[in-house]
Amino acid sequence: MKAKVIAGLLLVALGVVALAYRTFTYTKRTHEAKVLGLELSLKEKETVEVPVWAGAGAVVVGALLLVAGRKK
Repeated sequence: MKAKVIAGLLLVALGVVALAYRTFTYTKRTHEAKVLGLELSLKEKETVEVPVWAGAGAVVVGALLLVAGRKK
């Protein structure tokens, strides 16, 4: 497969996932402390919202790359 086709497929897939789920959450370890053998850690949940225009744009650019990759 050509690089354009692979990049196009990847962008279309990521765009569809972004449009379907819209948000994703991950856990980030922010602070850690060890005091007298006692270990403490603070974890924060972060939520990221993917804009609709970003998902739609990824699908459009991916489709354009697929078309451009097939022409040669």
